[in-house]
Amino acid sequence: MGTNWFSAPAPVTRRVRGYFAPVNRSAQTPVLFDAAEQGGFSLDSPPAPWISLGWIQEFTRKTTSKASTVLTGIPAATLEQVRETLEAQVSLQFLSWTKLTMALATGSQHMNLLAPVSGAAPSADGAQAAAAVNLQSGSTATSIVLASADAAKFSPGAIVALDADYIGQTGYVGAPVAGAYVRQALTDVDYIRRVTFNVALVSGVSSAGLTLADPLPGGVPAPGAKLQAVTGFLDREGGSFYQEWSALFVLQGSQGERIFFHYPRLQTMSGAEEIAIPLDSKNKGAQARVLLKGQYLALPVTDPLDGERVLCYRSLLPAHNSLV
Repeated sequence: MGTNWFSAPAPVTRRVRGYFAPVNRSAQTPVLFDAAEQGGFSLDSPPAPWISLGWIQEFTRKTTSKASTVLTGIPAATLEQVRETLEAQVSLQFLSWTKLTMALATGSQHMNLLAPVSGAAPSADGAQAAAAVNLQSGSTATSIVLASADAAKFSPGAIVALDADYIGQTGYVGAPVAGAYVRQALTDVDYIRRVTFNVALVSGVSSAGLTLADPLPGGVPAPGAKLQAVTGFLDREGGSFYQEWSALFVLQGSQGERIFFHYPRLQTMSGAEEIAIPLDSKNKGAQARVLLKGQYLALPVTDPLDGERVLCYRSLLPAHNSLV
């Protein structure tokens, strides 16, 4: 009997799952993913520090790398090929608007709209904020200990930001994710809390403090961190700061196989853009679902295995008992 060349059919998938993790901008250290060791994770519970952004759509990736030839002889003939440039791009649409998806879909700083102090003059990126409150000892990633008078200022359903005061430093600021790069000293003591990704939803309030719906991205609050209420989120078109993240995209096959696309460094390459999809395709004036569009440029890393420069790692975990 001859070889069956079609015994391993192409995977059948429905949607793409997206995960992002913060790059350490100061050290230029991305987050790595080992498909052999971590590939079996529950899609709803990714390994730390990966953050699930749920299902995404219109996921496309393309290489824009260029190759050239080395010619030799008379008449010239191709001896070999070499890579002239190394570049790849990724685009996708997020199915929800959250702080993280908004940040990932814009090319510059993403800000928290801090609750303003009474009577503050309006400002395009948020008025003067109400004074931050001090955390008490014993706070954890999900439980924030406050003085009873401070705890009474918050209610379940509120959003809060926790980070340090800005004290005039320059460079990357914000923990655990660099939210901005400060080129010259500023005067806003709340600036780091304006750009921090260390935000959470309050699920419960007591006289002892706040209970958070999910753990803080930065884990246990750092000594000296303070807390402020957040009323919403803001991004701006323009600026010199570029968002940069590690990304992992997963395709789950119908037979249990998984395909992974791991980009150690993705940098946003376009400004904010939205896609409007009419709920009634026959009526252009009907209601439309507004989705965030992300476009990214893959930046290279040097693989310590052999020193090669790499943009993306594509992995396959075959289904059980599938032919190889």
